[in-house]
Amino acid sequence: MTDLRHPLLARIESPADVKRLSRRELKALCAEVRDVLVDVVSSTGGHLGPNLGVVELTVALHHVLDSPADKIVWDVSHQSYVHKLLTGRRDRFATLRQHQGLAGFQKRAESPHDPFGAGHAGTSISAALGMAVARDMDGGDEQVVAVIGDGSMTAGMAFEALNHAGGLKRNLLVILNDNEMSISRNVGAIASYLSRILTGDFYSWMREETEHILAHIPRVGPSMVRVARKAEEAVKGFITPGLVFEELGFFYVGPIDGHNLDHLIPTLENVGRLKGPVLLHVVTKKGKGYALAEDNPVSYHGTPKFDKTVGVKSAKPSSLPAFTKVFGDALVELGERDERVVAVTAAMPTGTGTLAFGERFPDRFFDVGIAEQHAVTFAAGLATQGKRPVAAIYSTFLQRAYDQVIHDVALQGLPVVFALDRAGLVGDDGPTHHGAFDVAYLRTVPGMVIMAPRGGQMLRDMLYTGLRCPGPSVLRYPRGPLPQAEDLEGFSPIAVGTAETLREGGDCAVIALGTRVVAALEAAAVLEAEGISVRVIDPRFVKPLDEAAVLAAARETGGLVTVEEGALMGGFGAAVLECLEAHGVRVPVRRLGIPDRFIEQGPQALQLAEVGLDAVAIAAAVRELAAPGRRRAPLRKLAAEA
Repeated sequence: MTDLRHPLLARIESPADVKRLSRRELKALCAEVRDVLVDVVSSTGGHLGPNLGVVELTVALHHVLDSPADKIVWDVSHQSYVHKLLTGRRDRFATLRQHQGLAGFQKRAESPHDPFGAGHAGTSISAALGMAVARDMDGGDEQVVAVIGDGSMTAGMAFEALNHAGGLKRNLLVILNDNEMSISRNVGAIASYLSRILTGDFYSWMREETEHILAHIPRVGPSMVRVARKAEEAVKGFITPGLVFEELGFFYVGPIDGHNLDHLIPTLENVGRLKGPVLLHVVTKKGKGYALAEDNPVSYHGTPKFDKTVGVKSAKPSSLPAFTKVFGDALVELGERDERVVAVTAAMPTGTGTLAFGERFPDRFFDVGIAEQHAVTFAAGLATQGKRPVAAIYSTFLQRAYDQVIHDVALQGLPVVFALDRAGLVGDDGPTHHGAFDVAYLRTVPGMVIMAPRGGQMLRDMLYTGLRCPGPSVLRYPRGPLPQAEDLEGFSPIAVGTAETLREGGDCAVIALGTRVVAALEAAAVLEAEGISVRVIDPRFVKPLDEAAVLAAARETGGLVTVEEGALMGGFGAAVLECLEAHGVRVPVRRLGIPDRFIEQGPQALQLAEVGLDAVAIAAAVRELAAPGRRRAPLRKLAAEA
């Protein structure tokens, strides 16, 4: 059925249909696309501002290029919603970021028009360069385009790729979508440099001064005028952003207005004919066309569901604050107590809850941009000089700095606290953002202390404990609110490597990590009514593991169930098995955690049920171990007690 509100968009089944539209129709299509973006994202939540900002750019790309033969690689790809609408996914667009719906990022399995999947920043130029080299090896002539923006140019990997591409001299188009924004405002010298250039103030001043000087020099001849003009152009060349990229081997074009199709289309046609690596600098406005998003690009970068007529509203006060808020408040309090405490984040001051610390202690807060490797080693440098840095980074993003964690922090035994937000399953952002692997990839690092709080007060106490550790420590906590109401006040150190038994029982023991403790207690209450006695243990520490508590549970009950919101392979349950093996104890063990596959987007509760981490699944695992006919007498150390 024809969409009467969006008649042009209703005709777009593939980019070939975009190519057939006139310039006037393309401009009307942009208006329709913006309308659909606001309609759908207000219903599903998602990245609204970045997509509103690239409407014209995306339409122009698909009008000029021939996707999927030509390759368009979107950096991070959270701004690829318009691309999805124009590449055969319009009818499914309302399922965006929903369970079994369209992903919120480019995804190779979803469409041939998505040549490279992404969800982290800084990957586009490297991937596109690889595609361009493969094209040349195969004798192809298709165009390869990398679109990078939203602060991704602050990622060191982007400059590594620019350096390589400039040296190889392959045909490659890099589009710098310059909107002066990451998730929050861009930081650093590069962002500041581009911003200064775009004001044009220096150009105006230089021209005015040149004319003034020439006007007051007697008998200025034509030759002097030409010399002065050439001097002006030479100075201009030294301060334009193109100098940076041209020194890296790119032919620089721009900056041009990224919302003007009359400029974009002929420019894209022209740069497509150039040989070698080209960088096109496009200036856009985040949230373009939706006044509320234009006025508040930070709030509309990624939004929950909202009423499009009134916009995103602040969340209603809740009796259950988010783990992120509890962490941020605790960090400020501890900063008040100890002036050595320093906060470091990688372009995520709002997401990690460190913004309040930055406002209270601006001289002790450092947002380093999308540069996790630098963030970790920068924190290490601070630690060598007696500071107590807290590096607040999402679990999924710390993966990008694994070598720095080992080589620069742990090897030197430096007291850096890694506050890992979004540890576990994160919901609608899906597999690129799940914090599934941190326990497995950090547990093997010598000297690392790894903590997981089950609630807010424990998070506060663990942060306090981490700041007192002589070496590196990790505090991992999930996205979302605390599991239950509690009083949050003061700080108490926790003895490193000690577990806490929350419920006694003799038929089976459940050792649950972090917020899975609450689900384990719920399961134990249900099982008690069935006559099954369950011991519930909160290990609190993944490393060092409280081996005494594990061994006692193994010897005194008929089986162990471990529960963790992280990868099973190499995770907390694996640590328990290693402990039992090292002490020669045999007991039935059932490990619950994230299986060896990527978990697709969907509501967090659904994801937890899908992988068997809710109270229902925990109870089922205990029944399996403690059922009549399978219940075993407690087992003891083999050799010593045989």
